[in-house]
Amino acid sequence: MPSTSAPATSRYRWIICLMLFWVTTANYIDRSVFGNLAPELQKHFGWTDSQYWYMTMCFNAAYALSLLLVGRLIDVIGLRWGFAIACAFWGLASMGHALVTTVTGFFIARIMLGFGEGGNFPAAIKTVAEWFPKRERALATGLFNSGSNIGGIVVPIALGALIPILNKVTVGGHVIGWRGAFLITGFIDLAWIAVWLAVYKKPADHPRVSAAELALINSEPPEATVKVPWSKLVTYRQTWAFVVGKTMTDCFWWFYLVGSPAFFSERFGLDLKGRTVPIATIYVLASVGSIAGGWLSGYFMKIGWSTNKARKITLLICAALVFPVAFASFSDNPWMAVGLMAVAASAHQAWSANLFSLTSDMFPRRMVASVTGLGGMAGSLGGTALFAITGYIKGQGYSYTPIFVAAGVSYLLALLFIQLLVPKMETANVDLPPA
Repeated sequence: MPSTSAPATSRYRWIICLMLFWVTTANYIDRSVFGNLAPELQKHFGWTDSQYWYMTMCFNAAYALSLLLVGRLIDVIGLRWGFAIACAFWGLASMGHALVTTVTGFFIARIMLGFGEGGNFPAAIKTVAEWFPKRERALATGLFNSGSNIGGIVVPIALGALIPILNKVTVGGHVIGWRGAFLITGFIDLAWIAVWLAVYKKPADHPRVSAAELALINSEPPEATVKVPWSKLVTYRQTWAFVVGKTMTDCFWWFYLVGSPAFFSERFGLDLKGRTVPIATIYVLASVGSIAGGWLSGYFMKIGWSTNKARKITLLICAALVFPVAFASFSDNPWMAVGLMAVAASAHQAWSANLFSLTSDMFPRRMVASVTGLGGMAGSLGGTALFAITGYIKGQGYSYTPIFVAAGVSYLLALLFIQLLVPKMETANVDLPPA
């Protein structure tokens, strides 16, 4: 029989990070397919520009509720099954898009997908908190979060190749076409669930984690086990620092994700094939930002900077790099717009890796998924509000300029609020009355 003892040395935490990368990629593939096909589906189903943005608004509202509820659920039932159940739900919801025949059906399908997909980030951030020491968390977060960019890269390229093929496939006399794209995404999710259940255990229980790696993972001081109710969570300045950061900036990442195809179609007349390289370019550079942002703050800590200084200087650099996107809609050259949006998306992902890490910097591990879910809910509600505004703007016949201008300044304002709320980024003392 094979030995069940732990190896002398191991780096199994990076295998777990790879699993998070995979599921985050799958998560973003699911949500990106609709946005990339939207200009073509609009011609088929006849929805208005405003209806499209209201569909995305409904998705975000459901996503916000999911973040709040699923984050708390995962803290209660644990990562192994909580993560699997969430992925199964959004995988089936993604496949459900293939059954839609009306505009109303798309509203329902987007709501169901949003309600499932909110489980990914609370679960992933909690996994990082359980498997990585503090100095590695931003890098691990940046690595798995780069899966959101890979999803953005893969979808336009894959759709450009797959749709002509799927348009020639028939079942029972019906052309599969665009519906096949949604079926494929669901199978990717279901494959991840099978592997996750096979490989995941807590670090202390995992036979492939060495004593040295377990000591590294547990190198922070031990935590108390007292339970913290929701009513207490919202009384901490640390919670609100994360919530404000997510609310003011996540909405623009959502805009890049679901609005880029519509923007390039409207502003520059690009069809599905013509949009492939511009949108993929944005996400390629965003992947670089996600990893680089996580590495940068970790490097600053390695050379002796405090966690507070390392995180905030990195966030300031990110905010400065986002600012030029304010001018994206003024360009008559699509590649100028691509460049500005790519830098902004890259900086956002670097920002996001460090912002997510604030939760594990300032809260005990047992609370990370709940705080992440609360902040993620706020970020998604920010996206819901932005989509409502965008729907109104487009319904009135205006351009995307106000949205890009707001994107340029919001990160600097968000960092200002974070600094005011947690100037020293103290750890929340959850066992005493909040300050």
